[in-house]
Amino acid sequence: MRAARQTDPFTVLGLPARAGLSDDEVRAAWRRIAAATHPDRTDGGDAARFAAAAAAYTALRTNFGRAEALADLARPAGSGRGRAGPSRWPPALSRARRRDRPTASGERQRGRPAAGLLAGRWWARVRRGRPARLALRIATAAAVSIGVALVAGARPATPALITGVLTWLALTARHDLAPPG
Repeated sequence: MRAARQTDPFTVLGLPARAGLSDDEVRAAWRRIAAATHPDRTDGGDAARFAAAAAAYTALRTNFGRAEALADLARPAGSGRGRAGPSRWPPALSRARRRDRPTASGERQRGRPAAGLLAGRWWARVRRGRPARLALRIATAAAVSIGVALVAGARPATPALITGVLTWLALTARHDLAPPG
């Protein structure tokens, strides 16, 4: 499980936190720190600083990773994915989930938020996110699914391939939604 706010990977590598850093700049900063702090050096190096630099390089080595790190820096400390606390639901939904209702038999049943509330929040996340990119992902998934159905026909692998496409959509589409809250 991640800490609520990790150290800034740009600061660890001694780089400015700005868009447009090249792969070569990040790699050069990593190599400079790795050469100075590697535990195999004759002076013993600095294992903790080397580990922090390795983690920072892993986070910043791609354009996508640098964009994510910049977005994390722009996000307020208490919001988004790294929010500390026991609940991953927005506060209004957390209260609704904790509220238990007695049933006719006297048991306690967990309350659920209204479907309209969840749908409204989902549409708000789509509107504030990247709706065009999300639509492109959905269209791609639909086209690939139709292509698989046409090419593979009624073979047993067809549902598995379509399930794979839908899994890809579910795992990647969340990046095109605005953070909850």
